[in-house]
This record gives sequence, structure tokens and C-alpha cells, in this order.
Amino acid sequence: MTNFNSLVTTIQDTNLTLQQSASKAINRYLTIRNWLIGFHIVEFEQNGEDRAKYGQRLIEELAKALGTAGLSVRSLKLFRQFYFTYPQIGQTLSAQFKSMPSMRLNDLPTRLNKAIDIVNEQSSKVSISAEILLTRLSFSHLALLLPLKEFHKRAFYEQQCITCNWSVAELKRQINTLYYERSGITLDAEALARSVEEHAKRPSITDIIKSPFTFEFLGLKAKDVVYENDLEQALVDNLEAFLIELGHGFCFEAKQKRIIIGDEYFFVDLVFYHRILKCHVLIELKTNEVRHEHIGQLKTYINYYKKEIMARDDNPPVGLLLVTDQNRALVEYAVADSDMQLFVSKYVVNLPSKEQLQDFIQHELVQMQL
Repeated sequence: MTNFNSLVTTIQDTNLTLQQSASKAINRYLTIRNWLIGFHIVEFEQNGEDRAKYGQRLIEELAKALGTAGLSVRSLKLFRQFYFTYPQIGQTLSAQFKSMPSMRLNDLPTRLNKAIDIVNEQSSKVSISAEILLTRLSFSHLALLLPLKEFHKRAFYEQQCITCNWSVAELKRQINTLYYERSGITLDAEALARSVEEHAKRPSITDIIKSPFTFEFLGLKAKDVVYENDLEQALVDNLEAFLIELGHGFCFEAKQKRIIIGDEYFFVDLVFYHRILKCHVLIELKTNEVRHEHIGQLKTYINYYKKEIMARDDNPPVGLLLVTDQNRALVEYAVADSDMQLFVSKYVVNLPSKEQLQDFIQHELVQMQL
């Protein structure tokens, strides 16, 4: 090395390059695994010796027998759909697995010929090669594309993702804002494309690692990947102990509780069951200024719990939104009922007061600065 600055630059470049390579490798094998699972399911549906025994219950029985994180009923159905939507991936895998030493997989290239035949029959409906899909799009991208039944629409977003290097969040935003439809009716498609390109969010390494598909594939726990920063994690960890010590009837149930609404994963920071109020208490903590979407997000969680989790003799769930804004704490309550008078008289008496929670946050922030 000619000088110290050159050494720093070289190490930084080496670190970034290999980080990116590791991230791409994880995504590649995750995508391959998901496609192969879909392939195996379809193959069994068509040729399994005891397939008639399971019939329509196959996916449910399979998920139960596997008992593996990331291989739920929803995921297995998604992988099956992935196999049908992107049969061209079989072309790449056929060659790749010829040298696979596993006894269970050594006949895989032969079995994959069926997928290759499907590609040959539907070659006009394959817009992008398997290798490009595997190297340029994460499985989270592909999962967003699967619901698009119209081939040309899906191909449009595939190409835009690759050409413009969109993040998963950007792809979702463009689908939701009907970019495909807008590009078809606009008088100046180039101007629209330039505008989208200018404001597009690019993917980062952490986007792949923080994907629920990835951390389940790697056997990580939700809390290992979903916290935005160490401050938020420390606050949530201490808040759990603080609420239990208050003795108000809080029974700890989950941290970073994963729920599925529609086709999306969400995580509730803390979930308690309150034995006195007989309801769930959902807590969200944000280490930035309060925003309307924070309140809307919490109310969405509350409504989900009211519809999907709440027992017949439970009271409606309650939400607590705790926000730190430039060392100033803000506490907001939310409830699934529209009867706010009932909420105030019945719930707040048994919950920590705003002052108690604000004092807790302020104290923790001071302690972390020492």
C-alpha cells in the first residue's frame, strides 16, 4: 500500500464487495430452495404414491409434519405458485445439481426435465432468464410479483426492477401506485420514467437480511433482525421488565410478535395479556417523532387482534404508542372500540399512566447517555 488512506480504501472496498457477495449468495440459495420446495410439492401432487390420501389437505398436512419456521401453510402455497410462475429456474438448477453429492438429490436433474419442458412449451411467456432472476431479484421481490396474473404486467415490473435497481419497498410502491397502468396511458412515458427513476429507493444489503423469508431461512429470531437500532432494542427490553414490575396485571406474551395481514409481515414490539382487563395490550415504540402512520399502524394491529386473536370473552385489545422525539417522550393510547368514554373509565385506571411511561423513557434515555 502506498499510504494509509489507500489501505483504508482497499479494506473498505474489500469488506463491501464480500458483504454484497454473501448477501447475494444467501438470496440465491433462498430463492432456489423455495422453487425446489414448490417443485417437490407439485411433483408429489402429480405422481405421489399416496397423494390421494391427502388430497386438498396436502399443504396443511405437510406444514404440520415439517414444523419448521418459514415453511408454514402460507409459505408452502407461495412456493408452489412460485414454481408454476417461474418454471425457467429449472433450467439453471438442472445443470447446477448434476454434481450434487446428496443421495436424495442425485436424480434431481432428470426430474427437473419436466420443468424444462414447460419452459420450452411456454417460451413466449418467459421474459427474463433464470440466471438474471436469481442474481438480480430477491425472493421478496418475486413474492410481490407473484400475485400479478397478467404476464406483460409482471414482465414490466421485472424489467423495471432490474434496470432501475429497485428496492422491495420501491417495487411495492410502484405496483400500488399503478406505474404499469400509468405508463400505458401517459402522453410522455419517458418523462414519467425519469421521474420514477429520480425518486426510486435503492436496495441495501440489510434489505435482504431483514426480509422475513431470509431470517427464517437462516434460522434467526425476529428480534435479531427487525429492530431499527440498538436504542430501540434496549428500550423495548427494559420496558418489558418495567411493565411486569409495575404489578398492574401484565402477563408477558411475545416480543417482536410476527403477524401476517394480507400478504405482508408485520411485527408488534411487545404483546402482553392483561389479566385484570382481560385483553391484549400491544405496545409499539418508535425512536423518532410521532407520525400519523405510527398511529395508523398500531390501530391496524389492534383491529387484527380484535378480529383474529381476541377470545369470545375477552375485552377489546388496547394499544400503547411510545415515541421519543428529541429526548421528549410522548405516549398515546389506542383501542379497538369506538366508545372512547368506556375506554377512559375502564382501561386507563388499570394501565400505567402517561406520566409513568414518559418518566420511564426519559430515565432510560438518560441512563444510555451515561
